[in-house]
Amino acid sequence: MHPVRRKVRFGIIGTAAIAQESMIPAMQKSRLCEVVAVASRREEQAQQTARSAGIGRFYGSYEALLEDPEVDAVYIPLPNHLHYSWTMKALRAGKHVLCEKPLAVTLDEALLFLEETREFPDLKVMEAFMYRFHPQWQKVREMVRNGSIGTLKAVLSVFTFFDDDPASIVNHREYGGGALRDIGCYNISLSRFLFDDEPSAVSGSVEYDPGLGVDTLAAGVLTFDAGTSAFTCSIRLEDTQYVQIIGTEGSIGIERPFNPVAGEETFLTWSSRGTTERIVIEPADHYQLLADAFAEAVLEKTPVPVSLEDAVDNMRVLEAVTGSAATGTTVRTK
Repeated sequence: MHPVRRKVRFGIIGTAAIAQESMIPAMQKSRLCEVVAVASRREEQAQQTARSAGIGRFYGSYEALLEDPEVDAVYIPLPNHLHYSWTMKALRAGKHVLCEKPLAVTLDEALLFLEETREFPDLKVMEAFMYRFHPQWQKVREMVRNGSIGTLKAVLSVFTFFDDDPASIVNHREYGGGALRDIGCYNISLSRFLFDDEPSAVSGSVEYDPGLGVDTLAAGVLTFDAGTSAFTCSIRLEDTQYVQIIGTEGSIGIERPFNPVAGEETFLTWSSRGTTERIVIEPADHYQLLADAFAEAVLEKTPVPVSLEDAVDNMRVLEAVTGSAATGTTVRTK
C-alpha cells in the first residue's frame, strides 16, 4: 500500500475574483495542494470567502495569515503594485510564494525582486502564468519543435477586452494597471516561449487614457534571431483573443489561447501545404496544473518550472515596448 503523499498547505492573501473563481477551486481539485486559510483586509470578506469555499480559517489581515504555522505557501492575487512587497513579507515569514503576474510593475523592481529572493534559497517563488501549463500550449510547443510547421518564422497574437470603469483595478495607474501589464504580458510571454529566445529588438505603439493615465491600447513587433512576433492588446476593445503561429511549411491557430474554460475541450487548427486538421485537446484546468507543478517543486525541493529570471526578461521586453513608443525608435534589447 502506497503512503498518502503530503500536500502543500496554501493560504490565500486577498479575495480577488481570480482567487475565488479560478485558483481556489483549482487548488481544491488538485493532487498536491490544500487551501487551509484565506485573508482579507476586511475580516467579513475573508469570512464570507472562507465559508463559500469551505476553507477552514480566515483572517482580517494578511500579516495574521503569514503568522499561521499551518500555512506552507501563499498565493498572492493582489493588485500588481503589491506583488513585490507581499512576496517579500511572505518569504521573510518562511512561506513559499506563488504570485500572480506580473511579478513586478517595473524592470527595476523585478531586478530588485530577483536579487532579494536569492536570500531565501530554500523557498520557492514563481510567477503564476497559468497559460503555459495548459496541454494545448504544450502540444503547440511540441509541434513547433518537431517541425510540424517547418521553421517557425512568425507569431501573431491579439488579446483584448473592454473595461472603462474608473473603479476597476486595471484602470488605476498607481496600482500597476493598464493593458500591457494586465494582458500584453501574455503576448510577450508566449512569443518568448515559442521562439525559446529573447528578442533582439522591440518596436512599440501605445495609447493612453487622457484622464486615467493608463495604457489602453498597445501594439508591438518583437524581432527574434529566427523570426518576428507582432501583437495587439487593449482594455478598450471588443473581447477578442487569438494566436496564429506560422512556419515555412505550415501554421497553427489557437482558438482560445489565454483563458480556455476548465473542463471544456480546446482546439488547434493545423494547416500545411493545402491540408487542414482540427486538433482536439482534452479538457484541462490550467490553474490546477500550475498549482500542482508549483507544489511538486515545493515537495520535491526541485526548481520551479518557470524561473524568476523569465519574469524579469518578460518585464524587460514590456518596458522596451513602452520605451519604443515614447521615443518613436526601435529599442535594442540584446
